[in-house]
Amino acid sequence: MTTRLDQLVGLARKNSLWPLPFATSCCGIEFMSTMAAHYDLARFGMERLSFSPRQSDMLMVMGTIAKKMGPVLQEVYSQMAEPRWVLAVGACASSGGIFDTYSVLQGIDKVIPVDVYVPGCPPRPEQIIDGVMKIQELAHKHEPLRRRNLPEYQELLAKYGIE
Repeated sequence: MTTRLDQLVGLARKNSLWPLPFATSCCGIEFMSTMAAHYDLARFGMERLSFSPRQSDMLMVMGTIAKKMGPVLQEVYSQMAEPRWVLAVGACASSGGIFDTYSVLQGIDKVIPVDVYVPGCPPRPEQIIDGVMKIQELAHKHEPLRRRNLPEYQELLAKYGIE
């Protein structure tokens, strides 16, 4: 059996994602259900939630994000180690949802890059699991070992004002 180093590292990353939940409202309740015994997100190698950005590699943003929270979210993202992925869970995190007001951020992609969007208001646990599996696929097959060194990724971060 032979493999390449990047495939081996991708396999390890895929099965050991450490999520950082950033939950503000009803999508957070659905996330709790997803982590509970019935849906058991731990079977995807994610049983360890991290509440420190420095020890996590997947940011799960769930719920309505106020514009005042935008800089906080950007700071949390910038504190995460590379490689890092972002999952926008629910309509509010993806596009502001029904809250088209002056105080609500109309999608977290206004402040940080998003890798996978999970639709729904709130999304069902199966949808959240599907989003996590898409992140796993990105981590396994489509992610180079050193994404942070790619010029496209540097341009993306510069677009968001993240160093």
